Amino acid sequence: MAESTLLEKLEGIQHKFDEVSTLITDPSVIADMKRYVRLNKEYRELEQIVEAKKTYQQKLDAYNEAKMLLETESDAELVEMAKTELSELEPAIAEMEEQIKLLLIPSDPEDNKNAIVEIRGGTGGDEAAIFAGDLFKMYAKYCESKRWNVQITSFNEGTAGGYKEIVFSVSGDNVYGTLKYESGVHRVQRVPATETQGRVHTSAATVAVLPEADEFDVEINEGEIKWDTFRSGGAGGQNVNKVESGVRLRYVWKNPNTGVSEEILIECTETRDQPKNKERALARLRTKIYDMEHQKYVDDIAARRKTMVSTGDRSAKIRTYNYPQGRITDHRINYTEYNLAAFMNGEIQGVIDQLIIAENAERLKESEL
Repeated sequence: MAESTLLEKLEGIQHKFDEVSTLITDPSVIADMKRYVRLNKEYRELEQIVEAKKTYQQKLDAYNEAKMLLETESDAELVEMAKTELSELEPAIAEMEEQIKLLLIPSDPEDNKNAIVEIRGGTGGDEAAIFAGDLFKMYAKYCESKRWNVQITSFNEGTAGGYKEIVFSVSGDNVYGTLKYESGVHRVQRVPATETQGRVHTSAATVAVLPEADEFDVEINEGEIKWDTFRSGGAGGQNVNKVESGVRLRYVWKNPNTGVSEEILIECTETRDQPKNKERALARLRTKIYDMEHQKYVDDIAARRKTMVSTGDRSAKIRTYNYPQGRITDHRINYTEYNLAAFMNGEIQGVIDQLIIAENAERLKESEL
């Protein structure tokens, strides 16, 4: 991209930023909470680009000054200083331009949201449930390293350990934008603990990462929600079994994409506090509806993209964990690492970084920047 064209685009962003800065101080906008929240989000996104524009402009100015000095100055020492400065500024400006190009590509509006993650044991019986439990531990350790907060919403334990299903929420900075790459079918190849012949078995678990809906993202008629309470099972002492702290909600929702009505059933047994469980069940309901309403948006992305980096297709086999070889292979980008033990201990950032690089390259190509 020519330097002048990039600066023209950045000037347009600057004008938009100034406009949004004025709007978020307008009392009539502040009174419209839905619009105010949307504009604040836009302000934060534009602010990043405007800050990058300032740095880019400063480097360009310094480059032009050094170039002029080189052309007009006869003092050998000053000429040498100008040459040194130019050699440092050229790669810095080129790198800055690539960063700005990525910032100028419209970001996924969901990326900054928190996430709700659902892990389910698939084919493989008890071993699939054990593997689902291993995946949960892996994500829990990764989230801990990122200083994200993890809260288990509900779970169904496997008979031999692990989970037939576990649902948890993750809150922090850019959670969905990072974890969205984990949606899909995860396949494991290893000798199960229950295998007496030492044969390698193949099992699978599915991971669904959903952007957690904000209160203003969906409209729910809370008066039409049917609530039930029940006694929670599992660990937690006598209180868990004596008090009806578990909640179950039923809500009939009409899908705007299909026009078909369906009943949504959600349970939450996360805490011993019934009001808190109700609050978290409502959050899951909002997320589930938001996810279904935005499925058309997700499908449109999948249709445009030529790779499976982050299409949201939860039926796609995305990764294989091969224990005999200590290998992890991500099939979307044909990327392999031989550090399975560390990976299962939460060190998954390397693969996520490679997926982000692949997606950014794809987005740049699509945008023709």
